[in-house]
Amino acid sequence: MKVLARVLLGLGGFLLIAGILAVSYAPGVVKKTPLDVDTTTIYEGQAAKLDPLTGDFETRPAYAIRHTMADSKKSGDDHVIMVETACAVFDTGGAQECVNGNDPDLITASIDTFAEDRVSAEAVDDKNLPADAVAHKGLINKFPFDVAKKTYCFWDGDVGDCVDIDYQGTETLFGLKTYKFSYTVKDVPIQIGEGITGTYDNVVTVYVDPKTGSIVKSGQDQQQFLDDGTPVADVVLTQTDDSVKDAVDEAKTAGTMLTILLTVLPIVGFAGGILCLLGGIALVMRERNDESGTRVKETETVSLSK
Repeated sequence: MKVLARVLLGLGGFLLIAGILAVSYAPGVVKKTPLDVDTTTIYEGQAAKLDPLTGDFETRPAYAIRHTMADSKKSGDDHVIMVETACAVFDTGGAQECVNGNDPDLITASIDTFAEDRVSAEAVDDKNLPADAVAHKGLINKFPFDVAKKTYCFWDGDVGDCVDIDYQGTETLFGLKTYKFSYTVKDVPIQIGEGITGTYDNVVTVYVDPKTGSIVKSGQDQQQFLDDGTPVADVVLTQTDDSVKDAVDEAKTAGTMLTILLTVLPIVGFAGGILCLLGGIALVMRERNDESGTRVKETETVSLSK
């Protein structure tokens, strides 16, 4: 009984400490963008691109690939450095991959390096960014943990600034309840090419896991025009179902871990800890009562023998 009492008291103390840490310490540790991000997102749709030599502007099937990877060596406890490569290509039926700059099927290609706060997910300046990195603002590739149903400022590289992205409602994707956000820009002056100016329209829609802030689906409907109104590009792309399902599965896994660490563990810690301590105390009191009773009997026996 002594051993069991000590075990229960020790286990109770351990569980209470675990519960306290889960409430006070764990949120600041686990609610951070991880440093091992390595994701590939696939989009499909259609696009048209002006051929300056022929004037052709034919709409054709297209796809896009975006690869986002955290540079863990240059990241730290507060900030994470992200490197994002992206391309949009006319789909000719072959393997979906980024092509070289001389390929006539290439629509656009880009490399973007940025830093974001690991908690708020907002763009930050960081000493480890390359000297030629474009300054970013607002949210870029994810939302903060515990997403609110409100308006956020979301980075648009063509605008060169963050744009208000509004909450539009909820939608369930592959069993995951998501928050839908969207923004529209129109007639934004842009640099289409060297010495060539024009305007830019876009409708961007994203679906976000409210618990982790992960974007599990996104799409855009973008047009570019010369100053005289001549269309230069018309790109309509939406994330593929397979790519969405992969993102949803990752969000579900991350959400389950958060629930275990931030909800289940505190409940088990506090409830289990209190029960173990009460059980241990009860056994100690019982043991003391038994010992007291034994001593009384021994005293009575000695008195009678006299």
